[in-house]
Amino acid sequence: MPTAVTHPGDGIRLKPTVFFGASLLILAISAWAILTPSGAEDALGVAVAKISSWFGWYYFLAATLYLVFVVAVGVSRYGGIKLGPQQSTPDYGVFAWAAMLFAAGIGIDLMFFSVAGPVTHYLAPPEGEAQTIEAARQAVVWTLFHYGVTGWAMYALMGMVLGYFAFRYRLPLAIRSALYPIIGRRIHGRIGDTVDLAAIIGTVFGISVSLGIGVVQLNYGLDYLFGVGEGLPAQIGLIIVAVAMATVSAVAGVDKGIRRLSQLNVLLAVLLMLYILFVDSPIRLLNALILNIGDYVSRFPSMTLNTFAWDQPTDWLNSWTLFFWAWWIAWAPFVGLFLARISRGRTIRQFVAATLVIPLLFTLIFLSVFGNSALGVIRDGNTQFGRTAMDAPEQGFYGLLAQYPGATFSAGLATFVGLLLYVTSADSGALVMGNLSSHLPTPITDTTAWLRIFWASATGLLTLAMLLVGGVDALTNATIVMGLPFSFVMFLIIGGLYKALRFEHMREAAQVTTMPSSLSGRTTHHGAVAERHWRQRLARAMSFPSRRTATRFADEVARPALEEVAGELRLQGVDAAVEEERDEELTLPSLGLRVPIGEQEEFTYWLRPVEVPAPAFATRTVTEHDTYVRYEVHLPQGSQGYNVMGYSREQLIGDILDQYERHMEFLRLHREAAARSAIPGHRPDTPEAEAPPEEGY
Repeated sequence: MPTAVTHPGDGIRLKPTVFFGASLLILAISAWAILTPSGAEDALGVAVAKISSWFGWYYFLAATLYLVFVVAVGVSRYGGIKLGPQQSTPDYGVFAWAAMLFAAGIGIDLMFFSVAGPVTHYLAPPEGEAQTIEAARQAVVWTLFHYGVTGWAMYALMGMVLGYFAFRYRLPLAIRSALYPIIGRRIHGRIGDTVDLAAIIGTVFGISVSLGIGVVQLNYGLDYLFGVGEGLPAQIGLIIVAVAMATVSAVAGVDKGIRRLSQLNVLLAVLLMLYILFVDSPIRLLNALILNIGDYVSRFPSMTLNTFAWDQPTDWLNSWTLFFWAWWIAWAPFVGLFLARISRGRTIRQFVAATLVIPLLFTLIFLSVFGNSALGVIRDGNTQFGRTAMDAPEQGFYGLLAQYPGATFSAGLATFVGLLLYVTSADSGALVMGNLSSHLPTPITDTTAWLRIFWASATGLLTLAMLLVGGVDALTNATIVMGLPFSFVMFLIIGGLYKALRFEHMREAAQVTTMPSSLSGRTTHHGAVAERHWRQRLARAMSFPSRRTATRFADEVARPALEEVAGELRLQGVDAAVEEERDEELTLPSLGLRVPIGEQEEFTYWLRPVEVPAPAFATRTVTEHDTYVRYEVHLPQGSQGYNVMGYSREQLIGDILDQYERHMEFLRLHREAAARSAIPGHRPDTPEAEAPPEEGY
């Protein structure tokens, strides 16, 4: 029985299996870690050793394949497809969108590793001699590699998949929707619940890593500035404060909370970066930046599949590459869903390019400036700073700031930026986990405030539990373990998106092949009838109907036309039905024709009311609000962007039949392709799959 079907106007409801299953598991793990920290630490260590030994190569291969697929889709003919109806426009401006792209995917860990990463790779590189010029070049490039396009490709993959199915096909904005082309309506049952539950578990652990790192770093920063002391009491206080701030921001929503924090994050992080750039040696750091860019581009192909097969630095791989790839995978459901939430109206090509390029440029500059500054301090003779940054990474960032004038100012700014990055990750995570565990009436609806508060608190509890187990090392190990299962789901998601995009192409082909019959099927008018017909067309083009007119159109034209077609189809032996929904805001009905075809496919034709501003050239005020109503056609692939208000019953029937013929032609092409794919040695045009429906909710 479907468990995820709602309709616009329905209230927000909890997904019991997802919410209670994820909650109980997280609480159980947290309790286990708090009550028996040594046992939890040993168990995590054993699990990580097994995964590193058996699946280390798989993490390298999987991360590379994700990147290849995302880039291929972005540059392909499918790149022009929008995350939403083809006529939709973006919800956010470029700067606000870019700021949220960056801040949602990067947390306080960027500050943590911007110094600790290059210093560690310089003093203890995975290969080659330490503390050489080559080691210095590798040190920053390895850090850039771990924060580069490979990880952002995982975010882009999840984001474009979720945005595509949610905003173009009206499926829930949830991980389960990406599997619709593979398992069909079973996404609304236990399989879908399991997928969403796994996504929440991975998300909680992924966010807990960032929050755990953030707590440790902020604790040291506050001790450095105010002498509050390092230790568990201060860290518990920081978790409580951060959860409270995350709750306030999450309850405020995307527009008021997360967007503003994201923009402030970017501005302050740029200010901090420019401060270091100018108080150090701008020329040297800019030269190093250009060198790092060249090294990253030239060395990337060999680094991306470098498993160190002949002399593996196992501890280094577990602490760095495997950890980072598992971390990106664990964050992918959370960040991908959030990116989809803010990217409605963008094309796939725009989304992929922005997600891979905008955060990378900022991250590359940030890591290069701080990393090369830290290496410069060490190469100038301060080896004690290097050892401290490697052995106690939370002290490395503040230790670097202490090398320059105005350390109190820069450390205070860094602490504030770190707190904002911390809160942005926490509130985004609470919002996304709340949405994943709820039935929502539309993809842009957010869940209730209490649920976001719950998930912010649960994340704080798990962070505390992992800190008790073994600090940052325990969080690292837990991420490697939790990231592995979801990495397999991501390959299923790739298959689902590929099938859906192939359907897009076949629908276009079906539309082209049925165009002659659509045109030839039009009724030819003569004499007075022809004159009345063109006058009606002109009057329709110049009219901007009110809600009252739209109600009359629905009652006198649309509903009778749909019922007449459905009745004729039933006479032909087809089980057709007319369905109706009501838009509570407009108080107007949405009318639809649903025609089952075979065991899986169906044809749907919906007329949905939309109230839009009257154009400037309107000759009169349409309503008291200067708006008018359109009845737009929605097919299985979303809104078609054209208005049928003012059609006669015969014209509307003609449009329904046009779309029905195109759908039948699409199914013919689909089945022919499936038949060809069954012939040995023949390249299939498309995999056999069920086309996503319009009515996912």
